[in-house]
Amino acid sequence: MIELLLPADVSSAATRAETVPDGALFPEEEALIAKSVAKRRNDFATARACARRAMAGLGLPPVAVLHGHRGRPLWPEGIVGTLTHCAGYRAAALARATDVLSLGIDAEPHAPLPTGVRELVSLPAERRRIGPPVPEGAGEIHWDRILFSAKESVFKTWYPVTGVELDFVQADLTFHRTDAAGGSDGCDGSAAAEGTFAARLLLTDPALPTTLHGRWRVEDDIVATAVLVRPDWRESEGI
Repeated sequence: MIELLLPADVSSAATRAETVPDGALFPEEEALIAKSVAKRRNDFATARACARRAMAGLGLPPVAVLHGHRGRPLWPEGIVGTLTHCAGYRAAALARATDVLSLGIDAEPHAPLPTGVRELVSLPAERRRIGPPVPEGAGEIHWDRILFSAKESVFKTWYPVTGVELDFVQADLTFHRTDAAGGSDGCDGSAAAEGTFAARLLLTDPALPTTLHGRWRVEDDIVATAVLVRPDWRESEGI
């Protein structure tokens, strides 16, 4: 699903598998999770399996993917990338730095956010725009979960460039739906719903535009979002 949100010069890979065969990790990666619980190990390993498939898509040999501050993946020189994992879905997306300045992807289960989280991750104006939460199983889009996922993608795009952590309330998101909205909302697995979003940054940095643009999709009970910034963004915005 994530490949549908990204341009052709981004190599992506995804899986719904919860585990990978023993020995799929490099020794350096094994050392990072030697004391981790099973869920953490599975998330780590399956995401890196996707990363190596994405590397192959760029014609790169497989290498270990270690991590830096707050778990940020460390990529080979000249490569930018991002990982995501949730129950039932793991994905990686990589591109050459000559083509892409930064990108972020995120996947989440298509379900309402836990009680209280909606207020913590959203601005009052965003809550007014997306409307009240809907119960699970109501056959409608859970906009609060899409909002959360989109902000995760925004932050994954922001941090590698700026080195500054961005709070959830430092981006104001507006969503648009681009599929035919008259049929199924795509939350019951029978059809997909998709669209775009714009994230107006309330904390700015000259290295990035003040508004980031992304895409979202709901399919088979999963929400996926993606954000991408080109190296020539100043030219495209007339700066």
